[in-house]
Amino acid sequence: MTKRTYDPELAALVPSLPTVQDFSSAAKIQAVRDMRALMPPPPPDRSDVAKADRLVPGPAGAPQVPVRVYAPKAAASAPRGCVVEIHGGGFMMGNVAMMDPWCQKVAAELDAVVVSVEYRLAPEHPFPAGVEDCYAALCWTAKNASELGADAARIALAGQSAGGGLAAGTALLARDRGFPALCFQLLEIPELDDRLDTPSMRAFEDTPLWNRPNAVWSWKHYLGPNHQGDVSPYAAPARATDLSGLPPAYVSTMEFDPLRDEGILYALRLLQAGVPVELHSYPGTFHGSGLIPGAAVSQRSAQEALDALRRAIAGR
Repeated sequence: MTKRTYDPELAALVPSLPTVQDFSSAAKIQAVRDMRALMPPPPPDRSDVAKADRLVPGPAGAPQVPVRVYAPKAAASAPRGCVVEIHGGGFMMGNVAMMDPWCQKVAAELDAVVVSVEYRLAPEHPFPAGVEDCYAALCWTAKNASELGADAARIALAGQSAGGGLAAGTALLARDRGFPALCFQLLEIPELDDRLDTPSMRAFEDTPLWNRPNAVWSWKHYLGPNHQGDVSPYAAPARATDLSGLPPAYVSTMEFDPLRDEGILYALRLLQAGVPVELHSYPGTFHGSGLIPGAAVSQRSAQEALDALRRAIAGR
């Protein structure tokens, strides 16, 4: 068993965090679906950012997609950069509300428009529902950039955990369908590979918040009970054979995270395909350790991702 030396600012909290969870049924998932109980109490809404809920056209034959749009209240002298945000939660949990503080921070500090996607969740809605909802929201954002006060040439995708996997899958869809052009993809601790066969995935059976047993349920539900045959790269981007022509990327991974190796390998393959990549792997951390925001390593991880996003949507 790999020795785990957690960052001292994180170690004391590790015993109190959930590890392996029972995600065996929709009812059990629904009971823990709102992940805000795991998160620090959110700050009040910012007074300098407006937010509005919208319904946008969904995939063909599917329902409309709820999105939450954030923008600075101050008048802009020119169209702003734009971020389409995709929340995490193992394809099964989470919502736009849990990303409110992050989205407001990005809107205010990066002077950006942020569109956060309330995509359909598994197991009720297996692949391709989630990624197609994200792609539909991205297309709506690009087509309505002028109305949103955004620059259609400076749209980035951002996602965390399963949201990082969905962001990577959405970037593949945008490339392959020829619309829209993207300037960046921010993939934080991304969930990318259904094969569950990397050394980190095999090693971390009981790590905090996310581990191999949880990942097994995540992919089982996302791919669906009727899945047969090959897995689409739009579901599991690690399976994509061609990563050329994708937007520049920032990829972060955590040392004691079963998703660590698939993130690093995806970043390496992007680089080998000629895609500019910034890769950060944080020592002493685990999946979701950023939920302990007072730790210096959490602050560093959050700030470095924000700075990379700032540079990307500023066009520099």
